[in-house]
Amino acid sequence: MKKLVNSLLAASVIVSALLGDSSIEATKVSSNIDTINCKDDIWKSADFSKVTLYPQTTIKFNDKKANEINAKNKAIVAEIAAVYNNSKIAFMIKWPDGTQSIQQNDKTDTYSDGFAIQFASNYSNPKKLPYIGMGSEGREVVVHLQKETSKTYEPNGNGNVAYQVNPNQTDLFGKDLEKYNDLVKTLGTRDYERTFVSEGFRSMSEIKDGSSKSFARIAYTGDGWKGTLSRPLKDEYLNLNSAVIPVAFAVWDGDKLGRNGLKYLSAWTAVELEGKPGSDALLSALYSDVKGDAKRGKDIATANCSACHQLTSRDAANLMGPSLTNIGGYSTIDYLKESLMNPSAVVVPGYNRNAHSNYAWYNIDNGKRVSSMPGFDWMSAQEIDDIVAYLKTLKVEVENAQ
Repeated sequence: MKKLVNSLLAASVIVSALLGDSSIEATKVSSNIDTINCKDDIWKSADFSKVTLYPQTTIKFNDKKANEINAKNKAIVAEIAAVYNNSKIAFMIKWPDGTQSIQQNDKTDTYSDGFAIQFASNYSNPKKLPYIGMGSEGREVVVHLQKETSKTYEPNGNGNVAYQVNPNQTDLFGKDLEKYNDLVKTLGTRDYERTFVSEGFRSMSEIKDGSSKSFARIAYTGDGWKGTLSRPLKDEYLNLNSAVIPVAFAVWDGDKLGRNGLKYLSAWTAVELEGKPGSDALLSALYSDVKGDAKRGKDIATANCSACHQLTSRDAANLMGPSLTNIGGYSTIDYLKESLMNPSAVVVPGYNRNAHSNYAWYNIDNGKRVSSMPGFDWMSAQEIDDIVAYLKTLKVEVENAQ
C-alpha cells in the first residue's frame, strides 16, 4: 500500500509539472484602454495564458449548506490576457461557469458570480510576497472586485433618496407609478466595482476617496464569464511599471453560495510587460522546480503536521489549525518555507469559531498575534525542502482536465 501511495505521489508531481501554469505576457499597445471591455477588438490579438484556480479551503466556512455543495469542488482553469500602454494596464479573465448568478438587492440568500484581481504593493523581494487573498503585515495588497448584481437605485450621488424607496411604499398609482418605475430603471446600475487595500486579516478597507481609479466590467457568455479591469500602472498604492509583476486572481460562483472566502483562487502569477528589461528574480521565485522529495516530505509532514492540520480531503477535518488540503495550489514555495520556519509571519484569524475551544490559533504578545504553531527552524534545509515538495502536491485535480 505504501508503494502505491508513493507511486501516486510521484505521478502527481509529474502531472503537476506538465500542467503547470505559465506566466502572462502583457502586450504593449498604443490605443486607449481606459474603458476597455470584453468586446473590444484589442483582445483578439492578445495572448491568453491558462491559470489554474483552486478551491480556497484553508478555513472551514460557517455555512453547512454551502460546505455540502462545495465539498467536492475541483480546480478550474481560467484564461487570462493583459495589455498595457504608457499609463494603464488592463486584464481580461475568462472562466467556466454553467450558471449565471446575480445578487439580488431585495434578498439575503442570493449570491453573485464575480471576480477579483489582486496586486502586491511591494514585490521587490519575490521571496516575501503578501499572503494570497488578504495581504499580510508590512505587505499590502490592492484588490479590485467586480460582481454581477441586479440594478440598484440612485447610483449617481445626487441624493435622490425618493428613488430608493420600494414602489409599494410610495403614494403613486397607475401611470404615475409607471413613470416612477421607469425613472428608477434609468437611474439604476448593475455595475458593482470596488477597490480595497489590505494588510492582513480584518484590515481590508475600501478605497473611497478616488485615489485609486479603475474601470471593470463583467459579461456572461452562456457557459462562462468574461471580466475586464483597467487601472493605472502607477498610483499612490501601486507601481506596476516593472518588467515583471505578481498578480493573483479569484472568482466566485454564486450558484454554489460562494462569497467572501468561499471562492476559487490562483497562486501569485507573473505578468511580464512586453519590451521592458528587468530581472528574472520574480519568475524564478514563482516557477522554480521544487527541490525536495515529496515522498520523504509526506512522512515528515504526517509526523509533525497532521496532529493540527488536515492534510488531504481524505483525512478527517482537524480544526486545531488551518486546513492544508489545497495549499499547494495557491501558495508559493517561499511562502510555504516561511510558514514552516516562521509561522508568526502570517497569522490567519483565530480564535476560529470552528476550532477546538482549548486551542486558539494564536496568542497576543505585546499587542501582536503570535502563532500557536511552533517554528520548524530546527529542521535541516533538506527536511524543509522535502515537506514543501509534499505540500505542493496538496491540491485537487482540475475540472475536465485533458
